[in-house]
Amino acid sequence: MSVALLTHPRVGVGCLVWKQARVLLIRRGKPPGHGEWSLPGGSQELGETLFQAAEREVLEETGVTARARSILTAVDNIVHDAAGALLFHYTIVDVEADWQAGEPVAGDDALDARWAGLEECEALVSWEPLKQVLRMAFARHADGPVLADGR
Repeated sequence: MSVALLTHPRVGVGCLVWKQARVLLIRRGKPPGHGEWSLPGGSQELGETLFQAAEREVLEETGVTARARSILTAVDNIVHDAAGALLFHYTIVDVEADWQAGEPVAGDDALDARWAGLEECEALVSWEPLKQVLRMAFARHADGPVLADGR
């Protein structure tokens, strides 16, 4: 993507799908972060809620069906090339979801998909802002899931 085409940040969604004490990770098949481990996710489409986007992206990238339940946090992913030109700018809203069905199989934009505990996430994920999100999520999950209405 050329800087000339960028006119504003894009809204992205990352989905922390919980299956017991593990989350779903994918290995990205496209930039930004090609080859890196991340959460399933992608761009929100027009007319789609954040929760719908999260559930759609999880299904497309992993074959897993999930039910989104709450927003955890938001982070910015701003990527420049070696000369300093802006390549990507995403504001990523991280949504928590519960596993409903299916086992992870890489699909769509993913090279690989798997369940991971916190230690595995720490070893696999290289992007520090995502590591912070995962630490926050695992700490919160240890106290029990928080529903959208705060219960």
